[in-house]
Order: sequence, then structure tokens, then C-alpha cells
Amino acid sequence: MRVFITGASSGLGRGLAQHYAARGAHVVAAARRLSELEKIEGVTPLQLDVQDTKKLVAAVQAEDYDLVIANAGVGWPTSARKIDWTKVHDILDVNATACCVTIAAALPKMIARDSGQVVAVSSLAAFRGMPGNAAYCASKAAVHTFMESIRVDLRSTKVRATTIYPGFVKTEMTAKNKFPMPFLMELDEAVKVMARGIARGAKTIAYPLPMVAGTRLLGALPRGVYEPLAGRVRMF
Repeated sequence: MRVFITGASSGLGRGLAQHYAARGAHVVAAARRLSELEKIEGVTPLQLDVQDTKKLVAAVQAEDYDLVIANAGVGWPTSARKIDWTKVHDILDVNATACCVTIAAALPKMIARDSGQVVAVSSLAAFRGMPGNAAYCASKAAVHTFMESIRVDLRSTKVRATTIYPGFVKTEMTAKNKFPMPFLMELDEAVKVMARGIARGAKTIAYPLPMVAGTRLLGALPRGVYEPLAGRVRMF
């Protein structure tokens, strides 16, 4: 099995790279921090900034991968009260543009041989505009919609497309959060949930279940109810 993973130097990407490498897969683990990639046993490290679109596409298309996981992501507060356009740009560029480009670059070869699987990491934050996180929520919502359309287009093929919606997981990214993170999940457990879903070709994988239920409840609230309630919350 040939696997390509972006954002593999830490967090979910690193966990998935370790999972597949431990099971004998040929794993190309891509990220900016080469020194961290080189610490992962059994993978082929690839130093790559996903914002370099030409290099990203070349890397994805360098081999016929069976599984491509677009995981690279960043996140910073983007409250409208003190918004920084450079952070908005970078969040959307990495989380949305680079993710969608990764999937798009992988699909032609998979379509040609009528096999393979593309996986994109979205977030439970995709389903509502959360306070202080305009850019992050927007970026993950873009991935959600993009992958839904991809699945529609692939229905008559044997190429699978999976979207992952994590809640809070113990990673480098969440370690800097100063706000409460309900149902915070251990990384190892999150990797098991993702790997099981990917193996069965699930269209969507969302976790942890209590957070999923809470997100669905928020999603069902009318805008006139949700916005005033969310507006009372100050996360940053």
C-alpha cells in the first residue's frame, strides 16, 4: 500500500503516518519540519510547504498512491474585533486551498485506474461560525463542501473519498488553546477511529461522539437563536 500524508510532522498526520508505516505501508510523510519527520520510524520524509502549490502537486503526482490524506492545517484566532488579514490568508491557504489541491492532484491517476482513496481532514468547526474563529471555520467548511461534491462525482467509480471531522484532540495545535476543550480526545484513540473509518471506506468520520452530538444540536439552531447565543461567548 502506498500512502501520502501532508502535515505529518505532528498531531493527526504524524499519528496516521506511524499507523500505516507500522503496518508495512510505503508512507511518504510530508511537512515543513524535516527534523520531525525524520524521527518517524519507517516513513519516507519529504520536506514540503503545502503553500508552494507547484511542489505540492509534483509531490502528490510523483507516484501512484493508493491513499492520499490531505491533513496539513493551521489555526489562530481571527476574531472580527481584532482581525489580522495575514492570518486569515494563511489559514484559508493551508486549510482550504492546499487541502483541495492535494485531493485534486491525486484524483487523475486514481480515476485512470479506477481505484484508490482520497481523505481530507475538515473539522466539527465546519458546521457553524464559531466565535473568534471565522477563518478556521470557513476553511473547514470549504473542505466539507468540496469533498461532498467530489463524492457525488465519484459515485460511478471505485475511487473512494472520505472527509474527517475531528473534535478536540491532544496535539501541538490544541496545546496552545486557552479555552475549555470539551471531550478532549487522546491522539492514539483518534488515530484508531480514523484508521478504522478509512479502512472501511467511510464517506465521513466524525469524533468524539458527544462532541458530534453537540455540533448537530448547534447546527439545528435557527440563525436568530444561534448568533445571539454565540455572540455572548468570548473565546479569545
